[in-house]
Amino acid sequence: MTVPSLIDQWFPAQQIGAESLRERGSATAMPPVNVVHVWWARRPLSASRAAILGSLLPAWPTPASAGQDSDAQRVLDGLLKEFVNEAAYHQWFLQVVGIPRGKDPVRARGEIAAAVAAGVRTKGNAYGYERAFTRAPEADEIATLRRLSALRTGASRDEPPLTLDLFAGGGSIPFEAMRLGCDVVANELNPVASAILQGTLGVAHDFGQDLAEDVEAWGRRWASAAEARLAGYFPTDAENPVQSYIWAFAVPCPVTGLPTPLAPNLWLARTDSVGTQVAVRLDVDRDAGKLLPSVVEGNMAAHYGDRATYKGGVAESVWTRDATFSGEYIQQQAKAGNGTYVLLAVCYQEASVKGRRFRGPNDADISAIAEAEKELASLRPHWEIDGLMPDEQIQTGQKTDELLRMGVARWSEAFLPRQLLSNMVLLEELIRIQPEMRRELGNERGRAAALLLAFALDRALDYNSKQCNWDASRVKIRNSFDRHDFAFSWTCAEFETARLLIPWVANKAASIHRQLSRNVHGTTQARLEGDGAVLGRPRVLRGSATSVDMPSGSVDAVITDPPYYDNVMYAELSDFFYVWLKRSLSGIWPEFCDLMITDKLDEAVANPSLFKDVATHSGRGKRAKGTTTASELASAHYEDLLTQSFREAHRVLSEQGVLNVMFTHKRVDAWDTLGAALLNSGFAITSSWPIATESENSLHQAKKNSAQSTILLNCHKRGTTTPAYWADIRQEVGQAAVDAVGRFSSHGLKGVDLTLATYGPVLAVLSRNWPVFTGELDANGKPEVLRPDIALDLARERVAALKKRGLLGGKDVEFDRVTDWWLLAWSDFQAAEFPAGEALKLSLATHLDLDALTTTHRLIKAVSGKVTLLSPAQRRTARALDTDANSYNTLVDALHALMLVYEEDGVRAAQSWLDRHRFADETRFRELVRAALHAVPRRKQKGVFVRPEARILDSLRTSFFDDIHMLPDPDAVLAEAPPALF
Repeated sequence: MTVPSLIDQWFPAQQIGAESLRERGSATAMPPVNVVHVWWARRPLSASRAAILGSLLPAWPTPASAGQDSDAQRVLDGLLKEFVNEAAYHQWFLQVVGIPRGKDPVRARGEIAAAVAAGVRTKGNAYGYERAFTRAPEADEIATLRRLSALRTGASRDEPPLTLDLFAGGGSIPFEAMRLGCDVVANELNPVASAILQGTLGVAHDFGQDLAEDVEAWGRRWASAAEARLAGYFPTDAENPVQSYIWAFAVPCPVTGLPTPLAPNLWLARTDSVGTQVAVRLDVDRDAGKLLPSVVEGNMAAHYGDRATYKGGVAESVWTRDATFSGEYIQQQAKAGNGTYVLLAVCYQEASVKGRRFRGPNDADISAIAEAEKELASLRPHWEIDGLMPDEQIQTGQKTDELLRMGVARWSEAFLPRQLLSNMVLLEELIRIQPEMRRELGNERGRAAALLLAFALDRALDYNSKQCNWDASRVKIRNSFDRHDFAFSWTCAEFETARLLIPWVANKAASIHRQLSRNVHGTTQARLEGDGAVLGRPRVLRGSATSVDMPSGSVDAVITDPPYYDNVMYAELSDFFYVWLKRSLSGIWPEFCDLMITDKLDEAVANPSLFKDVATHSGRGKRAKGTTTASELASAHYEDLLTQSFREAHRVLSEQGVLNVMFTHKRVDAWDTLGAALLNSGFAITSSWPIATESENSLHQAKKNSAQSTILLNCHKRGTTTPAYWADIRQEVGQAAVDAVGRFSSHGLKGVDLTLATYGPVLAVLSRNWPVFTGELDANGKPEVLRPDIALDLARERVAALKKRGLLGGKDVEFDRVTDWWLLAWSDFQAAEFPAGEALKLSLATHLDLDALTTTHRLIKAVSGKVTLLSPAQRRTARALDTDANSYNTLVDALHALMLVYEEDGVRAAQSWLDRHRFADETRFRELVRAALHAVPRRKQKGVFVRPEARILDSLRTSFFDDIHMLPDPDAVLAEAPPALF
């Protein structure tokens, strides 16, 4: 018998979600794992630790199951030796995660939300304990975990569990597994991620905090050598040292041929106080053909700051009045090599004044830049011969095309000339000191320190490229990858490299390692050394998840967070770093440097750019039978790689092994692909738990909601099953969704999270009967296998119906599909803005065409992957609503018309409208008002409804429908709710 995991039976999803939100809620208290090096997706440590624990630990058997099964009895006997009852077991779980007895992060977040809504500032730590990830598991807790894991699997009680992460990425999961005392294998295809994992796991494990002192010492040597070579190219004033430079991209004016800077605004400091605001003023000397930027402050800044020379795809020349040119012209000039950069301002620190100051560029600045360009031209041939210059061509890709469109064809061209010179000097000096480091520190310790300094160089690149821009609201440089793409930065910020950049990044590398080591070892090395050693052993593998160098049946748990379909193109993005990392590490970590460029073809993402040349249809217009688009080929490739990877997980897992997959995506096809891959790999999906990753309260106030959750899917090896037909199990699938709604509603789940929580139980039904056939024949004449999305569609449909009944107090009232969709959208997302993928899923559940909601009913606006619910006034502007109409196609149209009349013309006009349309006593309309009052979020900020729709509905209730029960303030309900831990 396969002994179920604890997560198959119980999981404190609300508490883990609240703690995960807290973990991500402060930019100044992020886990050190998150800032070792840029990586584009990391799971919260709290969620990772909880997933590992929940997968390894056994479920608490019921007396009935223990009486019928010897394994269940054995597990129950073992658990009772450790805990007095099941509640004590659950409390211990929370303690190991980092949530102390008597504390509830859900309630704390509710109290904080209520305080914010009331405009009250909370004092001290409102949670009453430190962030959960800061607490390292104790030695006795690790020992208990090992005993209980062995109890579930029947393994040796003395051996630590062996865990594998197939897609280890930034390392959150293996890092927490190591802290829990598990032996860890972290597998990664990407060489940049593999190097990050070595620094996060191996270096932190082997060397502890003392290594930080070595990194600081050698960082000082590195900085000193670089400064000696670069200081002349960064003139400064000792009393008022320069900190950074602000540039603007420029192309020739089509009339004069002179460089025209392109900037969406000219702000340098956009603060709350007008007196501290600073902007650039652009003057020109047309006779001399010179641009004369200067700095203005105060009221003058407000006058010039919002001025733009490029906005909405149209540029305006500073040389010729009313001369404009298009984005197409800009791209043509950039690709032709005519793009340049104009220095707008210099940021410096004035000795006698707190905060950053600005000045216009002077002759010394311009001369130093010219000298730097000469030095780069002089040294470049030497660097090219030695293979140091990162001149690799940028490959065409989903994200890299953003660079290619703007004429950036090689990775060395991602930097201004002085930036490239500076970064090359830093690289050369880092390579130069590496042999000395290994001699003085010893080979292994020297390699470890050199790895961390290579990360420091990458941090310097991240803050010193054309992709950086100036953040006027925070008055600082914004790094290259504050987004997951290569979106062009029209303004560029350059770090003062000679004196500031390297000391900063080297000290940052040391301090991050020190924090990591504290998370791993505590304040000493006791967790690693001696008889009481409890720290797990990490191993980093670089290779495809489809073929892992591990024996069959050797792994206790595969806990992994696979790439999310087409969300992030990791390989394309990481080439920015890899072309430098392979040079800085080739002499000391060759295992991370053996590729010319990162592997795109074997990366498990849906990347249409790989299939453009073989696609037989462009994806637009009429298509012939049998043709395929690049997106369809990319999706099939992604599913194939996922399936192979999960089959590899199946191979390496022991018979009692567990696969836990963390997945976050809102597209239906992504979930369909994941489900098919798991089912076709031989797994049974046994549980599903959603963990919140976005702050509900802040999203309400921001009037938008991305509705993101991390879904934990726990799986075991599937035994022998009897295939079934969809018609035979359809009712069981629908009932599984209904049962899941009842179960998870009692846990406080709602909205999208509630829908997603049904996917695991629904997939579980399929996995018990897999393969499931549709009853039709496929193109080859064989029985057609069901796609999981058919079952997921049914689940969404059942959940939508139940949610609607909930809004109506358990009643069944027939409105119309458009009105149902509007109610459920507000109820699910609790915001006016949400992802287009979620809107699509809801339209499928309510049997609507999403395009019709945009074009026919004009209920929503869809732009850039987001959907916005239009207000009644916006719908009228779009000519979708007429308050004087004699009748309405949908009930939501009628409700919106009444809301407009009441808002603009008052109570009497609204009463007249109700009487004329005979809605005053119409049951369905009254029930619609009731449902809308429940659906539209009633949150308040400083006593005022955040959503105007909620305010108008509340007034309508008071004026015309006062028999509808008044709803309580949701913040007050949340704050007063008792803890829901079990």
